[in-house]
Amino acid sequence: MLMIYNRSGFTQELSEEQQNELFGRVDSILAELTESGELLGTEALADPAQTKTVRVRDGVPVVTDGPYIEAKEQFAGYLLLECETPERAIDIAARWPDAEYWAMEVRPVMTAGGTEM
Repeated sequence: MLMIYNRSGFTQELSEEQQNELFGRVDSILAELTESGELLGTEALADPAQTKTVRVRDGVPVVTDGPYIEAKEQFAGYLLLECETPERAIDIAARWPDAEYWAMEVRPVMTAGGTEM
């Protein structure tokens, strides 16, 4: 799984030309991954302002608005891939535009047996 981190609303600060370039790169990578069969799924997440954080303390659920901590980078979405090697996943993450500004996290998804831990 490639987890995308960025700052909410950053694309609105880009010029139209910069937005077109950024989203064009994303579309190109997604087309490549679809063609190769490596892309299993991808989703963007809603704005962090719509987040609810749930904690259970002494058996009582406590729900608060927003993410757990204030951070400039937020988990913004993911790509679920099936790659031959971890190096391939790293290569894809390095090409994703968010890696140039913020971060991409590459993490294996555990199998049903959970032996990866």
